[in-house]
Amino acid sequence: MRSNDVTTKKSVTVIGLGPMGQASARAYLAAGYDVTVWNRTASKADGVVAEGAKLAGSVEEALRVGELVILSLTDYDAMYAILEPAADALAGTVVVNLSSDTPERSREGAAWAEKRGARYIAGGFGVSPAQVGTPEGFAYYSGPEELVEAHRPALEVLARVDYMGADPGLAPLWYQLQLGMFWSSFAAYLHTLAVANANGITAEELLPYAADTADSVSGFLKFYTPRLQAGSHEGDVDRLSMGVASVEHVTHTARDSGVDTALPEALLSVFRRGIEAGFADRSATSLLEVFKGAGPVNHG
Repeated sequence: MRSNDVTTKKSVTVIGLGPMGQASARAYLAAGYDVTVWNRTASKADGVVAEGAKLAGSVEEALRVGELVILSLTDYDAMYAILEPAADALAGTVVVNLSSDTPERSREGAAWAEKRGARYIAGGFGVSPAQVGTPEGFAYYSGPEELVEAHRPALEVLARVDYMGADPGLAPLWYQLQLGMFWSSFAAYLHTLAVANANGITAEELLPYAADTADSVSGFLKFYTPRLQAGSHEGDVDRLSMGVASVEHVTHTARDSGVDTALPEALLSVFRRGIEAGFADRSATSLLEVFKGAGPVNHG
């Protein structure tokens, strides 16, 4: 029988033992929690079981052991595939879904779980598995505020709790916003490294310059954010026409180096659409309007 004392109970179930799930289980073990785990491939639990976790024999057992159930799955399809056959065991649980998916699917998942008697917190890690359980870690959460607050001590074992609001779609939204920036930036780095390698430059040689470039982005964000907040794309510091020329040079350099140009060509296409929309003399921040689907600008 589950205890109703959610503020003192130090027991948690982790379902899904990919890198994030394993990091979560280990963080709870290190914090002295009674940890139960379940994974479709049971052998993935061997490491955390050797460290003190208990392997549930079924999803039903995993759900019934503790009141707080952490889901760390690929997406919401995996959640339905795993929990639907055990739906009768959901009543009375608190489900914290740290799986990745869209905001709308999170809202649907929350309604699905609540219809089956569970209470639901949506979440999303803002860090890598190595940072789970460390002071650098943070995670987005959304759902009923009183529920998040009741379980804040347990959630803070994993990472800093950033509560984004009651809408269960908000945590996944913030998570996807961060991932959009991360994967775009990381892909750009890998493309840059491919061009560097093609010209005899190693990853170690590139690193200090790549790191300096990455660090400089923060300064650009801080400079342009007040302007973007005010809706200003004034071309006093930079102009989109200059950006087009620059991206053309990047694309030609990649092509001349024998490197795939799909990534810079996609970027160049966006810049050219900005020119076609009439933003040539505006800042490159005017691409925001292109992404929003704005039509040609009237300079009259």
